[in-house]
Amino acid sequence: MHSTSPAEAPLVREPRHVPVAHLVRGGVTEGVHYGSVVVLDEDGRAAFRLGDTEAAFYPRSALKPLQAVAMVRAGLPLEGELLSLAAASHSGEERHLDGTRRILRLAGLAEDRLRNVPDLPFDPAVRDAWVREGRGPSRLAQNCSGKHAAMLYTCTINGWSLDDYLDPAHPLQQAVAETVEDLTGQRVARVTVDGCGAPLFAVSLHGLARAAARITAAAPGTPEARVADAMRAYPEMASGAGRDVAALMRAVPGLLAKDGFEGVQVAALPDGRAVAVKIADGANRARIPVAAAALARAGVDPALLTDFAGEVVLGGGEPVGRVRPVPALEDTSVPACA
Repeated sequence: MHSTSPAEAPLVREPRHVPVAHLVRGGVTEGVHYGSVVVLDEDGRAAFRLGDTEAAFYPRSALKPLQAVAMVRAGLPLEGELLSLAAASHSGEERHLDGTRRILRLAGLAEDRLRNVPDLPFDPAVRDAWVREGRGPSRLAQNCSGKHAAMLYTCTINGWSLDDYLDPAHPLQQAVAETVEDLTGQRVARVTVDGCGAPLFAVSLHGLARAAARITAAAPGTPEARVADAMRAYPEMASGAGRDVAALMRAVPGLLAKDGFEGVQVAALPDGRAVAVKIADGANRARIPVAAAALARAGVDPALLTDFAGEVVLGGGEPVGRVRPVPALEDTSVPACA
């Protein structure tokens, strides 16, 4: 399934996003979320697209499954819940902190070797309890700590230096870049720094969907399949209790899904069907309903997606509307468009 000769990097330009979701209140469109959507069929063809699916963009944490694949290819021996945590944007629950400590112990390292940015837990309830206990920002609590612990473990296995493991020129990050290009089928357009401090690679939305499809459709036992199996078996370890992305994986059999900051969502099925979504304004409330509509476009039974139809709009405490995908996404009779 791997590409042997990646295509040229996507163009760096202002994305040509289009409306993908409406906030409807009392029958009137009160707000419009712009973005882009791509749906791939089992053969990897773009069966449907809206907006600009070919411009370079940063997938943010939706890139984590690819980073995890790179680490497994480099010898990372994790399986199950700890491998899921290696691909996580976790909520900061105790199981996430304990899992990160376990990875560090396997590597023979202390928490002070982590180089992610100290932060409070991502989940609001967990964060509030954390603050009530008088605890401050922590590298362990930051939502990428599992990935960083796995990066350090990968470095120890390969004899690579630890202090500079976030340098784009480091062998670990070079291996990640090569895997990103392999799975997306295109050269990386730009490299920057993600919120956690790790290198972040710009690809296209189409390329991100293609990578997710290659991960989920990979042969059993391969690094790609190991990552997909771990995340699907332990979706709350890759996110957290009550998180929509975990609920989506629980609802749709065989689905691998990963979200990212700034309104990014990717999801793929074992037969290679995949969707990728970017919400231009980064609004989280539009991410899941648009992704659910795209999954229905990909052939997922809409009955499995009813809980992801969109946030209810309240007026006086009563429902008066909803955030919902644009008609072009919801109407499966509409053909694919550029």
